[in-house]
Amino acid sequence: MSSVTGNTDSTGNVDTADTTARKVAIITGSGTGVGAATALLLAQQGYNLVINYSRSEAEARQSQAACQAAGADTLLLRGDVADDADCKAMVQGAVARWARIDALVNNAGITSFTGAANWDVLDMDTFQRIFAVNTVGAFQMVRACAPHLKAMQGAVVNVSSIAGSLGIGSSVPYIASKGAVNSMTLYLARAMAPDVRVNAVCPGLITSRWFVDGMGQEGFDKVKALTEHNAPLQRASTPEDVAQAIVWLLTGARTMTGELLLLDGGMHLGSARMQVPGRA
Repeated sequence: MSSVTGNTDSTGNVDTADTTARKVAIITGSGTGVGAATALLLAQQGYNLVINYSRSEAEARQSQAACQAAGADTLLLRGDVADDADCKAMVQGAVARWARIDALVNNAGITSFTGAANWDVLDMDTFQRIFAVNTVGAFQMVRACAPHLKAMQGAVVNVSSIAGSLGIGSSVPYIASKGAVNSMTLYLARAMAPDVRVNAVCPGLITSRWFVDGMGQEGFDKVKALTEHNAPLQRASTPEDVAQAIVWLLTGARTMTGELLLLDGGMHLGSARMQVPGRA
């Protein structure tokens, strides 16, 4: 876990005035994409934030600056959620600074874009690494945050995928890891009730750098065109679309727990062009 950075006053000291009155959220993988969009939206709604990243430091600093401009006090922490010590350090940093945690968004995730034709090429180390980040990392973050979330009657949102619901996606370990996240969401919703709500969002294709980098621009454009052609709503999600759903689950949805919210433009319904014809 790297050193902490945050808001400072003109003397270079950390300015903590009035920050403990604001709610606090930890968002893993919040340097880019859905995580950064969620952080900014929560900052605009009055939250202080832990901005976490593992590799994208420059982008994470941009995310931090945007949240600070929106009025949030922030901590920027480098950490790998697959490492339990890093998970505990993120929680300890938040509690030391603000004495509370109200929300956890498990957004950090990785995959290997092998595709259906090459489903059997991945080795054990790659399989286990994907599980370690996507599934074990989410579990470790919830475990570390649990007593603080309980004290604040807080909420967890796990960022899963339609891969875990429909069995389609970038690779077998990614699909399996998101299926495990879905099952874990249901279990934790029961185990942490009535004090903590636990839900998941399950996006389909997102128009983010993560997908473009993984598929390449040409591959991404093809998948996006297929999504827009076949999905009933004929559109892919933006990071902001997913962030809005996450923030609603955190700040509203007071009677919702154990929900796997599909954000796929209706892809799970089948193609809008596959309607059964009627007869006059």
